[in-house]
Amino acid sequence: MKYVYTAAGFFIAIGLLMIKRAFENNLVTHKIKICEEPLKQPLKVLFISDIHRRKISAQWFSSLPEVDIVLIGGDITERGVPYERVRHNAALLSHAGKAYFVFGNNDEEVNKNKLTSILEKEGIVVLENDSIEIESHQHISIAGVGDVNYQQDNLNLALNDIKGENIILLSHDPRITRKLTNVSEASKVRVVLSGHTHGGQIRFFGFGPYDKGGLVHHHQFSQLISNGYGTTLIPMRLGAKSEIHLIHFI
Repeated sequence: MKYVYTAAGFFIAIGLLMIKRAFENNLVTHKIKICEEPLKQPLKVLFISDIHRRKISAQWFSSLPEVDIVLIGGDITERGVPYERVRHNAALLSHAGKAYFVFGNNDEEVNKNKLTSILEKEGIVVLENDSIEIESHQHISIAGVGDVNYQQDNLNLALNDIKGENIILLSHDPRITRKLTNVSEASKVRVVLSGHTHGGQIRFFGFGPYDKGGLVHHHQFSQLISNGYGTTLIPMRLGAKSEIHLIHFI
């Protein structure tokens, strides 16, 4: 019986740790070269993905460094999440800087028109197979594609008519990179920002259903896949910490 109590205590402790990990606030900082020549003024970007059911802590969020723009990599909500919580999160994000958003697979499963209306009322620009030039850095553009899972992505449309030679591509699903070779304008893509995988969310002994998130440098572009801020199915994490990213493009 002693061993039963010991085992029970162990699993309870692990469970509590996993819940704690799911609601942590972690800021991860990156430096990424985006142009051939160093930028005269670095571009500071806050990147967040996969909020799902979480409510962003206003106190913690207000302590973050100032940024130029905010990029939201999809799944800002999911079924059953109160729209008032979405509004709360959207207001915080838009207050931090000019904010841009792409849809994720869970965003496609709610009232998309209502979600879009909430985001736009809070000043967030929705990029669905569209692009925009950054006013402060006119040689850098942001392109956003629709969700890959729901076949809403159109790279040709997203990258069409971009004047700048350096593109930050925002896609909820990291598999968008497999399609870059089929698009002529993709040669301008310098950075791909994605989420969706949650870094596996729960990993035992280094193994999980997806690879752990991180920054990878390919031949022509860099790709940052975030572990995400929230969780899906169950509010637990292990071995893949929740994260928001502060990116210095230099």
